[in-house]
Amino acid sequence: MVSTAVIILLTACRTEERELIEAPEDEVLVSNSEIAGLILKTVSNDGSEDNIIDKSNCFNINFPLAVTANSQEISINSKEDYKVIEYIFDEDDDDIDALDITYPITISLKDHSKVTINNATELSSYSKNCKGENEQDEDIECLDFKYPITASIFNTNNELLDVMTANSDSMLFELVENLNSNDYVTINFPITVILLDGTELSVNNLIELKTVINTHSNDCDEDDDYDYNDDDCDDCDTVQLTNVLTTCTDWTVDKLKRDSNSLDNIYNGYTFNFFTDGTLSVSWGNTTVFGTWIANGIANSITVTINVPSLPYCNNDWILHEISEYTQTKIDLRVGGDDRLRYDNGCN
Repeated sequence: MVSTAVIILLTACRTEERELIEAPEDEVLVSNSEIAGLILKTVSNDGSEDNIIDKSNCFNINFPLAVTANSQEISINSKEDYKVIEYIFDEDDDDIDALDITYPITISLKDHSKVTINNATELSSYSKNCKGENEQDEDIECLDFKYPITASIFNTNNELLDVMTANSDSMLFELVENLNSNDYVTINFPITVILLDGTELSVNNLIELKTVINTHSNDCDEDDDYDYNDDDCDDCDTVQLTNVLTTCTDWTVDKLKRDSNSLDNIYNGYTFNFFTDGTLSVSWGNTTVFGTWIANGIANSITVTINVPSLPYCNNDWILHEISEYTQTKIDLRVGGDDRLRYDNGCN
């Protein structure tokens, strides 16, 4: 995870006096050390968030940009707009999804440097140096530093060269990356590390910092693959699902697939209504039948059990795949690789 604050350098001039220091060894940062490497991985730019666009983990495309997804032109101004591309791709499982980028664009590399890209060939030249789809990139995304962080840079003669204050990941990356064998750094401890759940840990020296990074570096799914469909319900819960299903009325089925058979039209003209007591009704023509529904679990493991005796193709222990509210409200339920039931509603 990467801060986008502007780099600020404070007091970057060489002093005329020599200042001798007696810093403890666990507070002295030197180039090519293990802790220096861990810091660089933690503050490097995460390029995996926009993989639905560039399929490249080692850089990301800067905002704003324009793309065309399945012939629909979209302006991408924030991370939330990636979902719009996904909603368009998810509309039809049987088509070939295509995305075109409008050039020129600017990309940010692992070291936070920026490069202007003028065409797909230039973009491909950077992509080919990235890790593959199923390979984890080297950055650590599960924790962040809290800024500012102040450090003093000395040479081997104990001369104070610089006092620098980092206010962003990019500044801290530059500081550590540019250390040479004749420099060493003392960090003004304590510093604060923010974990994935928002917990703030106070760190008093480099040994503690190494322990914290190693302990928490795998706390999250860094989502370095190109499967944009595998985490659509990271933030879903049964309260949200219940609220959407029971507040909106007259749901219809716009996707239904069972045992590799497409049954999208089998329930045309049927309306489904879900109630907070766990019952549901289905009406078509002059007929109304009843059944039950219940949801359990959290995030990507929410099971929605539907049982309507008169409508066997609806019945299953479905997994909640996504709650979409792009143009239409959709509840997407899936089991295994093929079975799918998606409810659609104009309620938004």
